Amino acid sequence: MPLHFAPAEFAARRAALQRALQEAGLDGLLMFRQESMYYLTGYDTFGYVFFQCLYFGADGDLFLLTRKPDLLQAQLTSDIAEIHIWVDAADANPAGDLKKLLEARKLKGKRLGVEYDAYGLTAQNGMRLKAALDGFCSLSDASMLVTKLRLMKSPAELAYVRRAAELADDALDQAHRLARPGADEGEILAAMQGAVFKGGGDYPGNEFIIGSGPQALLVRYAAGRRKLDAQDQLTLEFAGVYRHYHACLMRTIVIGSVPPRQRDMHKAATGAMQACIEAIRPGVTFGDVFAAHAKAMDDAGFAAARLNACGYSLGTTFSPNWMDWPMLYRDNPVELRPGIVLFLHMILVDGATKLAMNPGQTVIVTETGCEVLSRHSLDLVVG
Repeated sequence: MPLHFAPAEFAARRAALQRALQEAGLDGLLMFRQESMYYLTGYDTFGYVFFQCLYFGADGDLFLLTRKPDLLQAQLTSDIAEIHIWVDAADANPAGDLKKLLEARKLKGKRLGVEYDAYGLTAQNGMRLKAALDGFCSLSDASMLVTKLRLMKSPAELAYVRRAAELADDALDQAHRLARPGADEGEILAAMQGAVFKGGGDYPGNEFIIGSGPQALLVRYAAGRRKLDAQDQLTLEFAGVYRHYHACLMRTIVIGSVPPRQRDMHKAATGAMQACIEAIRPGVTFGDVFAAHAKAMDDAGFAAARLNACGYSLGTTFSPNWMDWPMLYRDNPVELRPGIVLFLHMILVDGATKLAMNPGQTVIVTETGCEVLSRHSLDLVVG
């Protein structure tokens, strides 16, 4: 199986991490985030639901500790040369096995960073890790080291993001085709996800969000399907995914006639989107973009219906969600740089009237502003 990136790209990423470790005064990093493992080596698995650690030293040393089911997975999807297996047993202690590997590398007394903020490191396994390494070496939270490196995408990564955006557009085509009175949400969902798969795409980091009627106000997936009424609304939030790179879209499609209040919501939400796009440029902060969103929404009279965030970075993320760091919320000081990919969602959910209007799209920050990736407009679509 060919890796998704050239050896030179992986080498550049590892060199950047070496510099980050040296600047942080760390001798090595214990990685538990699958995103970090994929970014540095190509390793592709959902085996992080068990104890799994990729070690990377400030000297470039690298090894993986995982379970037997992921041995061939790592060999076939990554360039990791040294792979160690911990054995399933009632008394298994993979944290202790990790300690032995670190001892063999003479890391006693050294300073190691840990990706504590990782779905692959449960609280229980975190306590086991602490117990195993307590007194052996100094541990500090280094959850953001690789995450910050992943924020700005290379040209090779952006090629995958653009392909993901094409797949998202294909999925939206299916939604527009099928969203009619009497349509089954399940059929719409199947056609949308099928369009991504047919185009060579992957599963998303979380479920596609679909909801009609009152559930159109939800911004999380909920089980259970229904058929669309003659007068209805359908909210969709979904992603095209290619090589684990995500490009998201969000829409609320009105079925039947458009209530005046919902038309006003659409005007406010698309106005906020335009304000955000005009605000985006290198050097502006994530908080500045949120402020543009909030002002537009509030000036239009929808302060109570908007959320306290209007998007987030996108990249290679694994289950359980596709949201990446950082988010667009008030006063977030992180600055925009060319190559950052953002999902902008202008969500309005009015609990009093039970109406929703939620346009969203993915953009790439450029040298002068941003590039909108979707070929679809934000015009209100009525089924």
